[in-house]
Amino acid sequence: MSYAGPDFDSPHPRRSRMRRASAVALAVVVPGALLGWGAYAALGGPRDSGPDRVKSAAPSGWTAPSDGTSANGGIGAGAKPGPDSAATPLKGKVVVIDPGHNPANHRHTAEINRQVDIGTNRKECDTTGTSTNSGYSEAAFTLDVAHRLRALLQQRGATVKLTQDADRPYGPCVDERARIGNAAHADAVVSLHADGSGSGNRGYHVILPGEVRAGGADTRAVVGPSRELGRLVSAGFGRATGTAPSNYVGDGSGIVTRKDLGGLNLSTVPKVFIECGNMRDTKDAALLTSGAWRQKAAQGISDGIVSFLRG
Repeated sequence: MSYAGPDFDSPHPRRSRMRRASAVALAVVVPGALLGWGAYAALGGPRDSGPDRVKSAAPSGWTAPSDGTSANGGIGAGAKPGPDSAATPLKGKVVVIDPGHNPANHRHTAEINRQVDIGTNRKECDTTGTSTNSGYSEAAFTLDVAHRLRALLQQRGATVKLTQDADRPYGPCVDERARIGNAAHADAVVSLHADGSGSGNRGYHVILPGEVRAGGADTRAVVGPSRELGRLVSAGFGRATGTAPSNYVGDGSGIVTRKDLGGLNLSTVPKVFIECGNMRDTKDAALLTSGAWRQKAAQGISDGIVSFLRG
């Protein structure tokens, strides 16, 4: 923001006789005043006041508000102090966000119907996902929440990677989604979804990997940490959104364990799925299509991930 101060490039007006007289008087008064100030300081007056006083430093971890105002409401004049470890608790951590279903999958049905190995059996590469009755797609929902979640986690210092960002023609397939998290050596992976159950079925649930050791799948090392990640994501999501756990799966706990999802079976790092609501229920759909609610959803998932990674 520009500051509308005096025009320092304009020519100074000529001094009048009155101004010359004032200047003479000032020349007499100022030395005396300075002598008085020196005596006052020598007698123990405050040494940190006056025009050359150095202002105290901002508290550790403080950053100027993003709207450009300073802490006291004025316009910030200097560079923002850098964040410290308290403000960026996830520095050095890698989080992979897996937005379920590519928005362009419906144009590549042959490719996404191709069977891939998920350890326990073979399954379709991917699906188109579901949608609300008004046509808002699960793929659009998951990508929107993924962007919001990425911003929140990056603010906390995490390195964040997405398995897809509508930047490829279809997919990735479920086995590749797992490999992306594995290759990133992710500290946590969360796959974002919204369900397509019957009307009247409401609420969210988190899906954990079951213990699988078959084919290319071996989840034994990640079942425990994934359970903790899922518990914290579920709790954070419920608090932030104010919604209840699923009334149709999980026996009211909001937690489900499955062994038929390639994205979980093939993961070698802690990973969970979250079904944020039921797109086919009109009440849940009203939430899922709300930008304000999606921000709450992202905040809740972020809270759970932060709690998990801080351990």
